[in-house]
Parts: sequence; C-alpha cells; structure tokens
Amino acid sequence: MQRRSLFAAPVLLAAPALIRQASAQAAPRIVTEEFMIPTGDAGIEVFLRSKRPEGAAAAPGRTLLMLHGGLFGASTSFDLPFAGVSWVDYIAARGFDVWTLDMRGFGRASRPAALSAPADRNPPAVRGAEAMRDLAAAVAHIRRTRGIERLGLLGHGWNSVQAGRYAAEQPAEIERLVLFGTPWVRDGAVRPPATLPAWRALTQAQLREQVLAEAPEDRRAALLPPGWFEHFAGLTWALDPDGVRQNPQVLRVPYGSAADQVETWNAGQPGWDPAGVRAPALVVVGEWDRTTPPAMGLAAFERLTRSPGKRFVVVGDGTHQMWMERNRGALFQAVQVFLEEAAA
Repeated sequence: MQRRSLFAAPVLLAAPALIRQASAQAAPRIVTEEFMIPTGDAGIEVFLRSKRPEGAAAAPGRTLLMLHGGLFGASTSFDLPFAGVSWVDYIAARGFDVWTLDMRGFGRASRPAALSAPADRNPPAVRGAEAMRDLAAAVAHIRRTRGIERLGLLGHGWNSVQAGRYAAEQPAEIERLVLFGTPWVRDGAVRPPATLPAWRALTQAQLREQVLAEAPEDRRAALLPPGWFEHFAGLTWALDPDGVRQNPQVLRVPYGSAADQVETWNAGQPGWDPAGVRAPALVVVGEWDRTTPPAMGLAAFERLTRSPGKRFVVVGDGTHQMWMERNRGALFQAVQVFLEEAAA
C-alpha cells in the first residue's frame, strides 16, 4: 500500500497551451459515439458518449467510464473543451476509450416526471439507488459493446459514492477506481433539513459564487480563466427545457444527492464500504475543496484496506470543480499517471 500527496502541483501543468501541446503530440483522430440506453425503468434512458482513437481496439486497462457529481451531467463538464481540450479529449488522446455518463435528471438523459412538477409535490428526485441502476446499465452496455470484461471507473462528488459502491459490489467488472472529491460522514457539521423537495433551482450566478467561495479570497480572481465558466454554464443550462425559459435561467437540480447526504449524517454511515474494493484506487481532491474537504478523501482512503497500490493525492490550488479551473492540468496529470499505471 502506498500513499502519495501532492499539495502544491506546479501551475505550469495547468497552462492551456501546454495541455493543447501535450494532447497534440501523437495527434490521433478521435472517434465520437453517442448512445441513449434504457435503464429498465419505464421511460428513463441515460446518455452515454465515447471518445477513442480511430482504429484503437479494446484493450485491458484502456477503457474508462466517468461519472458526474450531483449538479450537472458529464457531457457538458468532463467533455467540454476549454482552450480546445476537454478532460475526455486529454485522456482519449493517450490511447483510451473514454465514456461519459449523464444519469437520469442530468444533462442529456431523460428527466423524471418529478422535475417537471412543482418541487414541493414530490420527494427528492434521483436517489443513489436510481443512480446505481443507471450506472449498472451503462457498464453493461460498455462491456457488451466493446466485448470487454472490466473497465475503469471515475466518480466525482456524489457519484463517487456510487462508483465506490459498484466497485465493491462488482469487483469482477472494475479494474481501476478513481474517487474525485468524494464525500464521507461529516463530523460536527450543520445538517440540512430532514425534509427536502424534489429539486432545486440553481442559477449560474449562484454556482459561480459557490465555486469562487471555496478559494482563498486573494486567489479567486485568477481561479477561473476568462470565458470558461460562461462557456460551461451556457451549454449546461440550455439543456434544461423549462429552466432555460426563466429569467434568470435556472438549472433544475435533482435533490436526491442531498437526501442521500442527510441519510448519511443521520445514520453516521457513509453508504458504502471501501473495504470491499479490491481494485487499485486513487482518491484525489482539491486543496481548497469545501464541498468534500481533503479530510473526507483521506477517511475514504484509509478504509480502502484491500485496494492494492492505492493512492491519495491532494492537488494544490483547486476546488471541488477543479476540472474547469486554471489548475485543471494538475488534476488531469494526477489521474492520468494512475490510469496509465493500470494500462502498463
């Protein structure tokens, strides 16, 4: 077992020009495929996108499924180009078959009926159990389509819980696990209300303020490169067919992830058992992350007692949404090193 921490990743790694240069070195042509796949629940389909080098055959250690957090889908976050390169592009250019999943209620996936009704008329939408069904459907599709037995799994925030749980419960299907900004039981924190609506309306200004608030005050001005947040928000909010017509525009965010957290706090249990994970695992978190602080990631890491070659990395100068921040290159590199160890 090994533990590595990176508290001050060189800012040079995040420079957009360097990311573009690194991605263009081999310059493979990237093939994109998109799928709407059924989940087994009536009327509910999830959205899968794959990017991989043209002509690349499925190979052990070269397939990765990326899961978004509890606010928005993966198709307009992990696969949104900033300065010409998305996180998915970065990984695919290195010979990987990279998949992103938009679960029900997020991004381009089906929207549960509760999201079209007044928020106070239904319980929190899209709970962890539903997310697990969406994840299982996605994994089955990838394994069947590519003819592979196992794949890597990366989960962000709320869905790092689903990723960890799936890896623990289906060890024969998961060969590598990345937990990015993973939650754990909060100690002494103020709990949210026990009763929550089906969804909440999130404005772009609210999210921007939330991201910036995680960074030290004197570092906020440089956290988000000019235009990056606006590019992301414009595409993401446009996918909400009702919210986009409001002024200001809102994104209707399912409240299931918050309800899962309430249960976690009330029970004093994390909702999954890291000791069940038998695949190599990386826990990575931003230094300034207040949503899932580094102490939470460390708590999960310490309980990955059966994971061979596990890693714990704290990336400097980053928040919970580091994938769209100036220092995103340090996050990309930390994860890539781990993924390529898997492929060796």
